[in-house]
Amino acid sequence: MSEPTGPAPSDVPVCPRHPDRVSYVRCQRCGRPVCPECQRPAAVGVHCVDCVREAAQRTPQARTAFGGTVRRGAPMVTYTLIGINVVVYLLQQVLGPAWWVPLGLRPASATAEPWTVFTSAFLHLSLLHIGFNMYALWILGQFLEPALGRARYLTAYLVSALGGGVMVVLLADPTTSAWRAAVYGASGAVFGLFGMVFVVLRRLGRNATGIVTVLVLNAGLAIVMPQISWQAHVGGLITGFLLGLAYAYVPRSLRTVTAVAAPALLVVLLVGLAAAKLASVG
Repeated sequence: MSEPTGPAPSDVPVCPRHPDRVSYVRCQRCGRPVCPECQRPAAVGVHCVDCVREAAQRTPQARTAFGGTVRRGAPMVTYTLIGINVVVYLLQQVLGPAWWVPLGLRPASATAEPWTVFTSAFLHLSLLHIGFNMYALWILGQFLEPALGRARYLTAYLVSALGGGVMVVLLADPTTSAWRAAVYGASGAVFGLFGMVFVVLRRLGRNATGIVTVLVLNAGLAIVMPQISWQAHVGGLITGFLLGLAYAYVPRSLRTVTAVAAPALLVVLLVGLAAAKLASVG
């Protein structure tokens, strides 16, 4: 025997979202009937999906101490950045140098190839090189990403990479081979996070000794591996430090504006400095 289908009789309570389903259970908020599919457990009884959505929209979003959005779980931006760097390094080994060598940052060609500021930041010269950088990124990201929020953290990483590249251009001597030599590595971006985490830790009144130790070890790579640019380290460190000051010490009422304005002003300043240097060289 087939069962009847279609809407239930008008005198029988039905779910507003599924009028063919009879339901004698009602939402504790709005009092409307709610079928099992639309029920959401509550402290007392159940709520319908519409009331749950409306309550979520009215609830203020939790913020970190520096104004970022609070997110539970793993630091996904950090893991994504590490994953990208590792995959690119594996491709370097598999496909050979022909495709990645031109993506390094060379001051002499920075005007014609400005994108190399960022492409060079995802390329590494050895297992030791990427190992130190990714270990430092993992250590820093565990703290900084939850503290700042994903958007601020990713912005800090990218702007610091720019700061490291600009410092390479500013300190390169056009009369030497350094003007045409390529630099590679995420050190500028990572050192920017070092500068930022130092400010954040001090702002929170926490001990920064451990971070300083990792910073010194990472800086030692510039001595062990002469191909690694100390100029990028310095540029990233200064950039991250300045951006950290903006994030950490701005008044609460200006945090949202500062999260956009501070990186934008730094980018304008960095691009202007690099443009001035390149213009003076001709």
